[in-house]
Amino acid sequence: MKLKISALFLIASALVVLAGFSFYGSNQQAEIAKAQNTLTSENSNSYTGTAIFAGGCFWHMEEAFEMLKGVESVYTGYTGGHVKNPTFNEVGSGATGHFEAVEVHYDPNVVSYDELLQTFWRNIDPTDASGQFGDRGTPYESGIFFTNNEQKEAAEASVKELEGSKRFEKPIVTKIDAATTFYKAESEHQNYYEKSPLSYQMSELLSGRDEFLDDAWGKEREVEISYKKATNSDKQATYNDFNKEEKLKTLTKLQFNVTQNDIDETPFKNEYWDNEADGIYVDIVSGEPLFSSKDKFDSGTGWPSFTKPIDGGYVVLKEESGFLSSRTTARSLNADSYLGEVFSDGPKTIGLRYCINSAALKFIPKDKLEESGYDDYLKLFKK
Repeated sequence: MKLKISALFLIASALVVLAGFSFYGSNQQAEIAKAQNTLTSENSNSYTGTAIFAGGCFWHMEEAFEMLKGVESVYTGYTGGHVKNPTFNEVGSGATGHFEAVEVHYDPNVVSYDELLQTFWRNIDPTDASGQFGDRGTPYESGIFFTNNEQKEAAEASVKELEGSKRFEKPIVTKIDAATTFYKAESEHQNYYEKSPLSYQMSELLSGRDEFLDDAWGKEREVEISYKKATNSDKQATYNDFNKEEKLKTLTKLQFNVTQNDIDETPFKNEYWDNEADGIYVDIVSGEPLFSSKDKFDSGTGWPSFTKPIDGGYVVLKEESGFLSSRTTARSLNADSYLGEVFSDGPKTIGLRYCINSAALKFIPKDKLEESGYDDYLKLFKK
C-alpha cells in the first residue's frame, strides 16, 4: 500500500513539474511573440518619410506629388496656424494663420527628399510673397516645413541652388520653418483633382500656373526620379547572393559549431560580450545586418545581448520544443545561421533579450560602415 502511495506521489510530482515547465515555456513564448509583433509593426514603418509643403492651392500640390514614383500617399490640410482643428472656410479667411499645405508620405528608398524639393519648386512661384497665382493671401503663401534637421539643411541648400541658377529675377521668398501640427482637410478636399476633374481643370486654367511654370522651367519642368538607393528586396537579394558552401570553409571551428550545429559558446570568454564600440553586427556567413550597438546592453550573462534586431527582416525567430523545455531561437534569414536565444526578461521598454553568440557575428565599426557597404546605417549614429 505504501509503495502504491509513493508511486502515485512520484507520478503526481512529475506531472506538476511537467506542467510547470509547460506553463513557463508557453508563457514566455507568448510574451516574446507579443513583443516581436510590436517590433515588426515598428519596422514596417521604418522606411516611410514625411514631408510637408505649402504651395498655394492644395488641390494642385496634391496632384503634383501623387504623380511621383515612390510617393505612397498625399493628404491636403492646414499647418502653421494658431487654431486647433481649423476648417477650410476658417483657413481661407486668413484668421487662423494656417497655410493650405500637403503632407507627403514617401519611400526614401525610391524617391529622395531632394527630389521632393525639386518637384515643389517646379510647381510654385517662389518669388511671390502674397500667395500663389490666382490664390491670394496668407493661406496661399509658399513654405517648406521640415520635420528634422536633415530636411532643414536640404531645404536651405535647395534655396541656395535655386538662387544660384538665376532662373528667377526676383528674390526667393518661400518660407522655411519647423513643422507644427498638420490638420487634415475635410474629405471633399482630399483627391479633389480626381473627384471634381472639371472644376479642378477650370481652376488650373484660370490660375495661369501652367503658363508661368512652363516659361520658367521649359523642358526641365518634369523631375526624373533617379534616386537608386537599394530597396529592401534589393538588399535581401544581395545578402542571399553568396556561396554558402565556400563561405563555411572560411569559418573557425567555433564559428562553424555555433552557426551550423547550434552549439553555444562559453560565456564571458567570447569576442563581443563586453564590446562597447559604436557599430553594427552582421552575420558571419552572409553579412546581412543583424544588430546595432545602440540596442546592446549588459545583461550580466556573458554573451552579447540586444533589445531588438537592427532590421526585423533579417532575424527569424523559431520555436523549439524538447521533452522538458521549449525555447525561442534566433536565426539569420538568408544564411540560416544559429545566432542564439531570445528571452522575455529584457529591459522594460521592449521586454526582449536577444542573447547572441559572438561567433555568429562580425562587428563593423561605425567608421568602417561606408567602406564596408553599410552606409545606410550611418544615420543610427548621428547625434
